This record gives sequence, C-alpha cells and structure tokens, in this order.
Amino acid sequence: MIKEFLKDKLKVKVYNTRGEMGTSAADLAAQCLRELLQHKDEVNIIFAAAASQNEFLEAIAVEKDIAWNRVNAFHMDEYTGLPVTHPQRFGNFLNKKIFSKLPLKKVYYLNEDGNDTEAESRHYAALLEKMPPDITFMGIGENTHLAFNDPHVADFNDPVLVKIIDLDEPCKVQQVHDGCFPTVAEVPSLAYTLTIPALLQSKYIFCMVPGKNKAQAVKYTLNESITAKYPSTSLRTHSDATLFLDQDSASLIL
Repeated sequence: MIKEFLKDKLKVKVYNTRGEMGTSAADLAAQCLRELLQHKDEVNIIFAAAASQNEFLEAIAVEKDIAWNRVNAFHMDEYTGLPVTHPQRFGNFLNKKIFSKLPLKKVYYLNEDGNDTEAESRHYAALLEKMPPDITFMGIGENTHLAFNDPHVADFNDPVLVKIIDLDEPCKVQQVHDGCFPTVAEVPSLAYTLTIPALLQSKYIFCMVPGKNKAQAVKYTLNESITAKYPSTSLRTHSDATLFLDQDSASLIL
C-alpha cells in the first residue's frame, strides 16, 4: 500500500498495482468474513459482476479457513432481454469467476429464469429482507454508478430494494470498455439493480476500483458533494466502507 486516508467516513487505500489491490482487499475481506462467521450461523454477501473485480475474486476464492458452506451469495444487478445461457449475464459471470469455485450454502440469482418481470424485483427484495446482507463487494462505474444506479435513476432514499432501470449512455459505453459487448447498440437497455439503500445496508462494504478509466469517477467520488448526481459519493456516509484503488485509478487524487 502506498497511501491510506479517510474521506468523511470512507476509508481509502491505494496500492501500486491492481494485483496488489485485489490481493489486499481479499485478505481484509476474508478476515472480516471469518470474524462474522464466528458470531453468526450464516453470512449473506452481495457480489458485483465486473472486470474490475477479477483480481479480488480470484484472490478471495483461494482464501483458507472460511466456512463458505454457511455463506449465502447474492448479486447486485442483471440485464433483461438476454437468454439465461448468455455469457454476459452477470449471474453467469459470477458463477464462472467465483460461485462455482466455492461450496456456498446457497446462491440467489437475480432474474434467474429470465422472465424480465417487475415481480422479480419484489421477489429478490423479499429475499434481501429475509436475509439482510452483511457484506457488499462492489465497484464504481465510470459514471460513478453503484450497481446499475446511474445518476439519472439513483435515489439515496429509494423506497424499494430492487428495481428495473434504463441504462444511460455512459453506462452502456462502459459495458463495451469492459469487453462485455462489441458495440453500444448490443448492450441491453433495461436491467435490474439493487438500489443504493439495498447496497449500503450491509454492515461492511469492500469497494474495488482499479484502472485509469475509473480515475475521474474516483475523483468525483471523493471530492464532489454527496449527491445522487454522483451515486458513489454515498459511500462516504457508510459507517464501515473501504475503497481500494491502484495507482491508475488514484492518479487524479494522489
């Protein structure tokens, strides 16, 4: 780690490389998870599906002495309009990267049947109410979104936990940058997302944000007023959130 500081309530840790960032974040997250499992029969975790999480997911999947069989997994967003077998569905991404590698108690897939109905929002919200998340593993979008809470749909006081939203243009462009789709035209227009209150209700948040294409978003996150115009600024209000950066993503704040 090359720098560590506090912005409002948000802890910020900066590392030389995204590999070091991912490994360190996984180590701290594993420590947190082991401690929770000492005091709870089950732990509920929300996972983000994005290329920015690759190093972290790879590292935490090989952490030792974690009772994964007492961990329930959720994910924070999912496209509509894609076949359930489509490789770019976030559930399929997470299954490949992490879920299939661990003996999890249960994985709760968002829009698992691909029905694309409002009823699925209520169903998934009910699961989160029944099993409130203890930890959220997340990233920040190029437009400062959390999950698919783009600035035009983000609501820090959202009355629901899950909703269907329309993706803004910068969000669609990011999906192309991340290698999810060849062109913006192929990115689905609508998606499910856990809302800001749903994500921030976890007791602990680990937010991994590597890469130069995230540098401006990181600057906004740490320097702009806390407002839904920049959804990620909400992290600065959380009682135990940590933002993990590499030198590229931190280049505008160092």
